[in-house]
Amino acid sequence: MQSLCLLRLSAIGDVCHGVAMVQAIQRHYPNLKITWVIGKVEHQLVKHLPNVEFVVFDKSQGWRSYRNLRTALKGQKFDVLLHMQVALRATIASLMIKAKTRIGFDKARAKEGQWLVTNAAIAPQHQPHVLDGFMGFAKAIGVTDITPSWNIPVPEADTHFAATQISDDAKTLVICPAASKAERNWLPERYAKVADYAVAQGYRVLLCGGPSKLESELATQIVNQGTNSIENLVGKTSLTQMLAILKRASVVLAPDTGPAHMAVTQGTPVVGLYAHSNPGRTGPYFSQDLVANVYPQAIAQQVVGEVKWGKRAKGENLMAMISVEDVIAKLDCVDKQVRPR
Repeated sequence: MQSLCLLRLSAIGDVCHGVAMVQAIQRHYPNLKITWVIGKVEHQLVKHLPNVEFVVFDKSQGWRSYRNLRTALKGQKFDVLLHMQVALRATIASLMIKAKTRIGFDKARAKEGQWLVTNAAIAPQHQPHVLDGFMGFAKAIGVTDITPSWNIPVPEADTHFAATQISDDAKTLVICPAASKAERNWLPERYAKVADYAVAQGYRVLLCGGPSKLESELATQIVNQGTNSIENLVGKTSLTQMLAILKRASVVLAPDTGPAHMAVTQGTPVVGLYAHSNPGRTGPYFSQDLVANVYPQAIAQQVVGEVKWGKRAKGENLMAMISVEDVIAKLDCVDKQVRPR
């Protein structure tokens, strides 16, 4: 095996899991040429990874994105394709990639037509975390050490920026309050109450997030409802700047969203907020014991009998089931071990 193509377009959290898999492969095959077909936004986070060539797939271009991908890969044929995204657009995108061996998910998970465009599959897995599922691809090509670890390079200027925001001796709680869908966000007044509690425990509190209207409005509501100083950096950082800030944080508070998994890559404890999805599958990988988890109660109200591992609970008000007291208890667990970065 001389060349490998990885197809994983989105999302931020899944790309973080993908990095751990790529770097496990690189440890086993240090001379392997790796090409990663990735989404435009996600590329901004990982574009500095060593010894990985990126081909950006910009879904905003519609059908032209597939033509552009075919053009970018013209003349290349890979020994192996790791088709790691179960989505119709990824299935179509895979048709632009020439490879001898095309590995997809096992039969139970190879949906959205993925099984039609692959000729091999990873081994079936019982109730895996998404990261463990990705490591199944590494195992399929002979990798034996699948212990997750990350080295995501950050430009020196972004590291310096983070240092200007969080000093070495600062005990800091970073709240990344917004998920991709509003229903997965916790209530702003509850974020504010936890922030006030954290300040009383000696923390600085920073809000981080992207520039979307949803994220900006939620951040403003949290700041307005807090009684102490909450510093708002939402929409004011690049992804790599945010990654550097998450590294310097003492603890991160977030729902099921990309920055929670970014924090995991930096070794920072994450207090997760989960109602819609099973944290055993999508929770912060090394902080499962810190999750404020009401998913079992939420899904029990909607499903009678056995619950499929990836089943999501539906409803606009499920996050309200998570109490301030639940979250403070998890924060207290971290506080006993917190040291300034």
